[in-house]
Amino acid sequence: MPSLLQTTIAGSLPKPAWLASPGQLWAPWLLEGERLAEGKRDAVRLALYDQERAGIDIVTDGEQTRRHFVTTLIESLDGVDFQHKKTVRIRSRYDADVPVVVGPVVRRHPVFAEDARFLRGATQRKIKYTLPGPMTMVDTLYDAYYGSREKLAWAFAGILNDEARAIEAAGVDVIQFDEPAFNVYFDEVRDWGIAALERAAQGLTCATAVHICYGYGIKANIEWKKTLGAEWRQYENTFPLLARSKIAQVSLECSNSHVRSS
Repeated sequence: MPSLLQTTIAGSLPKPAWLASPGQLWAPWLLEGERLAEGKRDAVRLALYDQERAGIDIVTDGEQTRRHFVTTLIESLDGVDFQHKKTVRIRSRYDADVPVVVGPVVRRHPVFAEDARFLRGATQRKIKYTLPGPMTMVDTLYDAYYGSREKLAWAFAGILNDEARAIEAAGVDVIQFDEPAFNVYFDEVRDWGIAALERAAQGLTCATAVHICYGYGIKANIEWKKTLGAEWRQYENTFPLLARSKIAQVSLECSNSHVRSS
């Protein structure tokens, strides 16, 4: 009997230690060539097994085929230089060396469609696939070309829409856009973030969702969370806007947090 409420996870799961070093952002792959390709598929199978055994209704690939939830997509685009990185402050709280936008960002081919097709063929359950949101993509780069976070976000929104349509065609039931930046840049969320997100989801017939979290459990995020007080009320800024948007679902972070509802 199907559940009254369909259960799912945020999307990401830890990678096996034989695939990538645990607890490390942008961890390099520990395998190469065909062994890496097969290792990724095995990791997806293990992620599915854990979710199905737990009774999860809508399963994901656990993002096992990606080094990072944002930059793996960006690596496949024209107009981004990964060789000469710049240091930027991500989410207004920690510094990281990131790739540089040096020209028009262009997607030449589907990036995750083949992985989505493998996921579809590996389970009988409904499946969800995650993509970074436009604002979070902008916030994980150094822009040396567009000169405007909004303009770059709209360029990424079009690319994301093309990618989302390819993933949907592979048989995905839910596409989720991850937007941790929505918990930081409230004016931009209001002014253009929601609109860019809707552009990324434009024309999709599968269910659409946005995931808004408080970041990885790295030291900079942990220290930032200590400054948020006894009640974390950031969602009060975004939920009314999302309620009026065309995005159907919201995935939020409550575990180990001080999120409160009123």
